[in-house]
Amino acid sequence: MARYVIGLDYGTDSVRTLVANAETGECIATSVNHFVRWKKGLYCNPKLGQWRQHPKDYLEALEKGVKEALSQCPSAVAEQVVGIAFDTTGSTPVFVDETGTPLAMLHEFSDNPNAMFVLWKDHTAILEAEEINERCKSWKVDYTKYVGGRYSAEWFWAKAMHILREDDSISARAYSIIECCEWLPAVLTGVNNANHIIRSRCACGHKALWHKEWGGLPSEEFLVSLEPKLAGFRARLFTETETAEKPVGTLCPEWAERLGLPTSVVVAGGAYDCHVGAVGAGVRANTLVRVIGTSTCDVMVTPYSEMVGKNIKGICGQVDGSVIPGMIGLEAGQSSFGDVYAMFRKILEYPLRNILPRVLSGRIKEAEQETLIEEACDSIITSLTKEAEKIPVAESTMIATDWVNGRRTPDANQFLKGSICGFSLSTTAPQIFRALVEATAYGTKAIVNRFEAEGIRIDDVIGIGGIALRSPFVMQVMCDVINKPIKVCNTDQACALGAAMFAATAAGVYDRVEDAIATMNSGFSKEYHPIPLNVEIYARLFKQYEMLGKFTEDNLYIKTNNA
Repeated sequence: MARYVIGLDYGTDSVRTLVANAETGECIATSVNHFVRWKKGLYCNPKLGQWRQHPKDYLEALEKGVKEALSQCPSAVAEQVVGIAFDTTGSTPVFVDETGTPLAMLHEFSDNPNAMFVLWKDHTAILEAEEINERCKSWKVDYTKYVGGRYSAEWFWAKAMHILREDDSISARAYSIIECCEWLPAVLTGVNNANHIIRSRCACGHKALWHKEWGGLPSEEFLVSLEPKLAGFRARLFTETETAEKPVGTLCPEWAERLGLPTSVVVAGGAYDCHVGAVGAGVRANTLVRVIGTSTCDVMVTPYSEMVGKNIKGICGQVDGSVIPGMIGLEAGQSSFGDVYAMFRKILEYPLRNILPRVLSGRIKEAEQETLIEEACDSIITSLTKEAEKIPVAESTMIATDWVNGRRTPDANQFLKGSICGFSLSTTAPQIFRALVEATAYGTKAIVNRFEAEGIRIDDVIGIGGIALRSPFVMQVMCDVINKPIKVCNTDQACALGAAMFAATAAGVYDRVEDAIATMNSGFSKEYHPIPLNVEIYARLFKQYEMLGKFTEDNLYIKTNNA
């Protein structure tokens, strides 16, 4: 009798659910469900860098996604599911009460954004991150030692500090703080005590400054010196963390019934999407896996022997077991990638959405107008790509930086803004778009250069995600800029497949994650190779990118919370 597993990949705007044969990796069914409240733009304020998500969005999409996926399978599959696992964005923390319930699930906090999950891209805590960095450099222990030497506004403690300062109602009611990837397994296993929630090595090692060297989390003295309202939280949080291939329990009766699954289904530990995606892509030592979406996350695994005495500067972390148990996981990334293109699309949409309806008023029915406008907006990136591809690299004279949402790696700096230069009276939209595509590729090269400068060898690169699969133009530019071959994973659900691999390992189908990778991997759909002439030209242009970046960083940003 076949055994099946379910992997759930929680992204920024939706959850992707995958049902796979645990013994072959064959994908049996998938579903994608968008978060209803998020889609409406509720609880977010882009001007403030505030991005919050209601926990009900996550639970509703979970139930709907699993049921939809199972409905596509033969009826016997549900009873043969042996494991389920989650990956989520991160750092995506939330304040909870004593039962481990997010405060937004309580009636009095149901519409309070500060009681909701603080999404990875939320940048309201920029000043708090700076405080953490300054304190770490003067403290007796530098707690940023294993996270590249700089703490980010996108991470756990900065977000906690900001909300406690901003909202007295939260600080008065909150008992603890948990990450989304820890909460979902706890929900499915029926945990009703915050102290009993299994904590993620991946999440806590990379974002909460957990490390065995200093006995787990930073000291109470350190945390209280940053913010007195953090007093007591350390004792109510955790001492130990666990890797994601370990089971945290089995489905509780309530969720077994809601999902249509047996209570024997093993629930694996949670981890971040990019780390799980690297597993789904078949990561191995000296392979850089790029999870390419609205932002990027760059993940590597390295044997202990190659990391002795090394602290990689300017990355997002080096954590034992955060990707594959028994190896050091390395994380870097760009705060915006696809978001760079989305930003430009939104600019070009302005006349279509704000001027054209007035021009067409009375000439075309309103419903027809909306359909035509949506079709036009949806074709913007496709049309720009076709025209940008025609521009020879030698004529690519505009230079841009990719920091439209700050910089994650190398050397996190969320104060930064994007910049672009080289305009003339003949500048066209496709030229600007090509410059933005090249900017995201230059950001990639800056990460590759940092790893290699710090002694981390990169033998090959794997790209996963929608952009990797559907934009040959972007991938070829990236390939030429970094001057390395890039393989593209054969599935657009690499993160969900990685979660399925962890589910299979937790359920005992495999003894090790590496064994699950060997059997369940999807292979590769395409490989890009550098074009020598383009490599030579981009090497020169990259130096201009560095010059523009240095000028921007030194002169054009202001350290304010709304910068």
